[in-house]
Amino acid sequence: MADQIKLDVDFVRAQFPTACWDWAFFENAGGAFVPNSVIKRMTSYMSENQVQPGAPFPISEKAQERMDLGHHLMAQMIGAEADEVVVTASTSINVYVLAQALRPLWQAGDEIIVTNLNHEANSGAWRRLAEFGIKIIEWPVHPDTGQLDIDLLDRLLSDKTRLVAFPHVSNITGDINDVAQITEKVHQAGALVCVDGVAYAPHRLVDVKSWDVDFYLFSFYKVFGPHMGCLYGKRERMLETTNQSHYFIKNDDSGHKLNPAGPNHESIAALAGIADYFDGLALHHNPSVANSLFDRAKFVYELAARHEALLAQKFVDFITSKPGVRLMGRQSADLAARCATFSFTSENQTSAEIARAVAAHKVAIANGNFYANRLVEALGVADIDDGVVRCSMAHYNTSQEVDQLIVGLDQIL
Repeated sequence: MADQIKLDVDFVRAQFPTACWDWAFFENAGGAFVPNSVIKRMTSYMSENQVQPGAPFPISEKAQERMDLGHHLMAQMIGAEADEVVVTASTSINVYVLAQALRPLWQAGDEIIVTNLNHEANSGAWRRLAEFGIKIIEWPVHPDTGQLDIDLLDRLLSDKTRLVAFPHVSNITGDINDVAQITEKVHQAGALVCVDGVAYAPHRLVDVKSWDVDFYLFSFYKVFGPHMGCLYGKRERMLETTNQSHYFIKNDDSGHKLNPAGPNHESIAALAGIADYFDGLALHHNPSVANSLFDRAKFVYELAARHEALLAQKFVDFITSKPGVRLMGRQSADLAARCATFSFTSENQTSAEIARAVAAHKVAIANGNFYANRLVEALGVADIDDGVVRCSMAHYNTSQEVDQLIVGLDQIL
């Protein structure tokens, strides 16, 4: 039934502040708009419960309940248990802390495989372990396609491999990697995976159990929430990690031992608003939708992915028709192969010139390397700082907005 239902984009947009639609916004890969449900949760916490949570008086107890609800709902939404999920300031800090928490388990001469397809968040922290004698093995992308060679991974894996760090989706190319296939290969070699899902989670359901990943990360501010990061880890993997916080934190308290900064109270409480948003969309489109948040999110993501694919097809048809323009990654809008994040360069204009010119049409796009310097360099982009032009779509974008984007690009390209 779900494949017969079209996303009601007008209803979707009504869930956000109206100011969001003053421009055609295509810098969603940098951070998505936040629905009213999240804003309401944040505001109500700060206006009603802005106290230290967990004390034995009513507003403090309520504060703890609201934080626990946000945490538990986000775990449910990705198919995990609450004690397998850590909510902290960002994905970058989550990877850094995780790397330090795993380091004592390894010794000099052990190997970590890192790909230059990664955003730097899932790259630099692992590479720094070379200071402790860990050998860093490069898994390079193809310089023309920007894609990973799975067969090459077979040749890179060894009995010394301890972890493979790679992205589910590149924030530059938008291409989707087969996480389950890669994870199975890595596990057969006796190693772990750390998957960056930041560019995937806004567009598709995160299903950590079906993929059997050891660690999976994404950012809530890309998934219509506050500026925070999520780290999932299998329970047994979490127990193996070493404490990175105060000495009195217990080993089974992953939420605190892997969050040395401590929890951001109001933002964690506001995460419940993401669940509110997905619940609202699911019930609007199908009042008899399943009861579990995971299943409702799956339903909504399916609607969103099909809508985004229609927008993506219109953009791909246009951008691949322009002479002197190079689209990075797959030349396709196939929703099974890529998400609706597109990056390109032009032989005739700098990326910065293109982004500024399109802004005159009230269209928001951006240029640069987007913290994927190694990938932009591997793709042969001459000016790393000028980088690529990135146009990224979300389910709340309309076909008319894509037309607006195309008109602006057409005039300068």
